[in-house]
Amino acid sequence: MSARQDVGVNTSMEGHELAAWAKMLADATRATVCLALLDGRAWTATELAKRAGVSRPTISEHLNLLVDGGLLTEVRQGRHRYVKLAGPDTAELLEDLAALAPRRTEDVTNLSGASKRGAFARARTCYDHFAGRLGVALTDAMTDRGLLDWSSGVALTPAGVNWLDELGVVVEARRGRPAVRSCLDVTERRPHLAGATGAALCTHALRQGWVTRIPGGRALKVTGSMEGFGLPAGVMLDLLSRS
Repeated sequence: MSARQDVGVNTSMEGHELAAWAKMLADATRATVCLALLDGRAWTATELAKRAGVSRPTISEHLNLLVDGGLLTEVRQGRHRYVKLAGPDTAELLEDLAALAPRRTEDVTNLSGASKRGAFARARTCYDHFAGRLGVALTDAMTDRGLLDWSSGVALTPAGVNWLDELGVVVEARRGRPAVRSCLDVTERRPHLAGATGAALCTHALRQGWVTRIPGGRALKVTGSMEGFGLPAGVMLDLLSRS
């Protein structure tokens, strides 16, 4: 087989694999499941069935397909079965795809709906890092202070490394995961910080109580201590006045 034929065979195989992978997400129920799991936690089939609005047997079929396809992994605890996203790479890919999807504006007909939408856009998790206005504002603040360098992609500067050390933020290195990565924000349509550093900042803030999870989704409530990350006063005022 010639080199050209070999390349053609490999490309064809990759095309079939990509199509099979994309097919897993070409279903509203499975897409809803994956987006729900962007909160970084493990969910039961019953919880996901309720979120997707389908029966328990139906959700089980979808979950089996997603697990077999490598998008989700199982976590068993006693007789209970949980599922979660396969890892940060899967989460960041899903977030990127969601950000590129056309946005449809739906009318909010009640105060509760408006409040939930506002909280989601203001501050939330994207798997294990910050997103929404909080995530973008933190990324902007780090850039303005010379902690991030965007001249060739995005990277921590020496000042950024020292800043993390002073805060006591521990960045856990993981094979195959970059220390710093930009992720296109779904609501802001601008990049926020992801990668191992983005995850470490989010973990630090949650442990310190600078942000807390709002039950029922990925939204976060911001406290005044979040200024410890060096966010401008105007940004803090916006985040606090509506949290």
